[in-house]
Amino acid sequence: MSRHLPSICAGLVLLLMWQLAHLSFGLSGLPGPMAAFAALPELISDADALYDIGQSLQRMAAGYLLAAAFGISFGLLMGTSPLAERLLNPLIMMIYPIPKAALMPILMIWLGIGDMSKILVIFLGSSLPIIYHSWQGGRSVSQIVVWSAAAMGMNRAQRLFRIVLPAALPEIFIGLRTGLILALITMVVSEIVARSNGIGNLLFNSMDMALYDRMFAAIIIIAAMGYALDLIFEAIRRRFLRWSDQQDQIQVAVG
Repeated sequence: MSRHLPSICAGLVLLLMWQLAHLSFGLSGLPGPMAAFAALPELISDADALYDIGQSLQRMAAGYLLAAAFGISFGLLMGTSPLAERLLNPLIMMIYPIPKAALMPILMIWLGIGDMSKILVIFLGSSLPIIYHSWQGGRSVSQIVVWSAAAMGMNRAQRLFRIVLPAALPEIFIGLRTGLILALITMVVSEIVARSNGIGNLLFNSMDMALYDRMFAAIIIIAAMGYALDLIFEAIRRRFLRWSDQQDQIQVAVG
């Protein structure tokens, strides 16, 4: 409970600021938090809205899992192969700053407004931080350790899975966590642009019909999805990187 206390306090402060803004400015497009939360049960019980949320989660899962598999593999290749790093580093650095949502109109022309274009945008948006951090994780492994393992008879695959991957995991998880948040963001933006279905489309339609309490209820659902996914991810990270957390605590105590 104490670990989540700062997040709870931050949420309460945000709600208070929201209520103050609603009372102070009186904007027609800014309902109070009570009105938005009151619209939540109706939205959640709406079969069409549930379908939209389900479609969004499926697209996000597909794009993110593809990005994780590709990003880790590609990043570790760059981190362990100087040739691959020299060849691919300029390409990654050129692509990284491009807003991936800006590619959505092009992908819609090529692939239509169906799931494929949205999944591809989610993949592009979430894969680059995973590639970057996997690359940095692979680079951080001591070459002396790798050479020693090779001298002891380990083949390339054994060195990758027994030495490089475990040592790179803390950095890889940073990329995976960043990629997860970007997957959620690009998922919503792609659905707003494509206007077919999904929670982004639900959000835009609510705004279009001036159903602002419903629009903010959709925003609350998106925020809750992001927070829940981050909590799940952190639990997985703690499970797999318990040794890393303990090592950090030892270093802090010694330092």
